[in-house]
Amino acid sequence: MLDINYIRENPEELKQAIADKQMDPAIVDRVLELDNKRRDLIAKVEAIRKDANAHNATIKGRKPTDEEIATGKAFKTKLQNLEPDLKQIEDEFNKLMLYVPNPASSDTPVGKDESSNVEVRKVGKIREFDFQPKEHWELAENLGMFDSERAVAIGGRRAYILKGDLFLLEQALLQYAMQLMIQKGFTPMSVPWMVNKEALWGTGYFPWGIEDHYTTQDDQGLIGTAEVSLTAYHQNEILNEKDLPIKLVGISPCFRREVGSYGKDTKGFFRVHQFTKVEQVVLTVADEDLTKEWHEKMVGFSEELLQALDLPYHVLAMCTGDMGAGQRKKYDIEVWFPGQKVYRETHSASYFNDFQARRLNMKYRAKDGSVKHVYTLNNTVAATPRLLAAVIENYQQADGTIKVPEVLQRWMQNDIIAQIKGEV
Repeated sequence: MLDINYIRENPEELKQAIADKQMDPAIVDRVLELDNKRRDLIAKVEAIRKDANAHNATIKGRKPTDEEIATGKAFKTKLQNLEPDLKQIEDEFNKLMLYVPNPASSDTPVGKDESSNVEVRKVGKIREFDFQPKEHWELAENLGMFDSERAVAIGGRRAYILKGDLFLLEQALLQYAMQLMIQKGFTPMSVPWMVNKEALWGTGYFPWGIEDHYTTQDDQGLIGTAEVSLTAYHQNEILNEKDLPIKLVGISPCFRREVGSYGKDTKGFFRVHQFTKVEQVVLTVADEDLTKEWHEKMVGFSEELLQALDLPYHVLAMCTGDMGAGQRKKYDIEVWFPGQKVYRETHSASYFNDFQARRLNMKYRAKDGSVKHVYTLNNTVAATPRLLAAVIENYQQADGTIKVPEVLQRWMQNDIIAQIKGEV
């Protein structure tokens, strides 16, 4: 949510920023129209209350006349007529404010779609194979460690089952990612996977991502990332500046309907409805320069993981038209998939300034005694089985086995993943 004062003072600038995100800037005019009606009603209600209080003060301690009683009743009637209108306008205003996108940062590339994303850097050497590399799903199937047919029978479209050493490799990736973030000073947390809708509205996944989320019969939502629970952890609280930044890392199952992805990545386990992710979240002071520093640090943590895995990747600065409504600035990291011969997204890093904190009513008391909204950031550390697919393709051997990256071997039974023996 944006500060209404910012919207009042910068309507044209905000309209352009919303248009740059390929969204409808007309919402700014609708918000300001409701804001004017709301302020007009507030002024009228306050004026009546002021007059009513003054009237009550004149008759305090004595018996009022019939005329004075009638005057008091008239004030009450006026309030009874106006207050429902004010409540209705305020409800409409508060709801509409949740639909106003966050303008992108000044250094975000302007563009309509992914074609305008800018490569920031390319890291790692793409492996040269002396054989034709296969895609992850084919390798996993040949090893007998990936079962889509039985999975779909159990869980429906895009369901998957991993078995044996491939399952252990996935868990090793998650454990390595979690241990890395603990070493960086992040507090590890388990989080709710089913959350109240307020947490999804508060983090900005509603309204824009509402169709991509699953809901329960109790009207809760299944999270698509631990970011939701981690960011909402301090909702409706006033923190102290001395305690910032707060650094949280969570591991959770994630659920996404993948609306709009029909026909995309139908083979394998790159695009699925259920996956597991290690997510990092930082809450910091209201300083965009400091926030940008943290943004770069958080991307660096993810890059450190990819470099330890010796996976080639590049970092993209996302353009205005290819980022979320709430994001102020966003980087994507894409890892090279040799079987597909293309870079594919494995990580996303974003900062929001106070956009999420205003929605979540999350503040801190600054050193000077003032109360401000915190600034929030998040970034993927490891999302699997997508990252697992990248490891499989990059570490495949000519005989169809998979070499286990050295940093993951302590969690594994073997350093080479070979075909399962016997029927599983």
